[in-house]
Amino acid sequence: MPLYARTVSVKRLVSPVTVVSLVAAAALIGLLIYGVVSKEPDQGLDRAVLRGERPPAPALTLPGLGGGESQTLAAYRGQVVLVNYWASWCPPCREESPLLERMHQRMKRQGGTVLGVDVLDATSDAQAFIREKGLTYPMLKDAEGVTPASFGIVGYPESFLIDRQGRIAAIERGPIDETYFDRAVKPLLEEPA
Repeated sequence: MPLYARTVSVKRLVSPVTVVSLVAAAALIGLLIYGVVSKEPDQGLDRAVLRGERPPAPALTLPGLGGGESQTLAAYRGQVVLVNYWASWCPPCREESPLLERMHQRMKRQGGTVLGVDVLDATSDAQAFIREKGLTYPMLKDAEGVTPASFGIVGYPESFLIDRQGRIAAIERGPIDETYFDRAVKPLLEEPA
């Protein structure tokens, strides 16, 4: 290929239209990356727990699922509490609920409880789910989905193990399994009050 032909090809590659297109594509990619990063939840609680710290649990005040007066997480101070965020439309929530009920039965004998928080769900659907699964642990209702942000929740189910002093001792992003009780809950129940 003659030198002149190569020069023309290179000039076409670096034409103003090509440069503008590359800059626009880079800007678009930059905006997409910024959007993903800025939407990521605050992972401060997760980092603190991974370092072995126990940060204070965020304040939580919600009505009971069946209505009535609001309840607070602070009212459970002195107990080990497994706060579980769930919804009846969530398949993994449906799968883990029998395990949560078994954990609740074991925990209540040792000064603990599971505390369910139903989020962005129709109350009638949530109540039908509770009846179907035979759940007996206390349930709160967050109809508007206002409290998940304070816990950094990104999906459902998510669980937060709270010690007797009201601090987060463990976080499970996703469904819990059979080993969770022995690994996380049991040691906390055995700690002095």
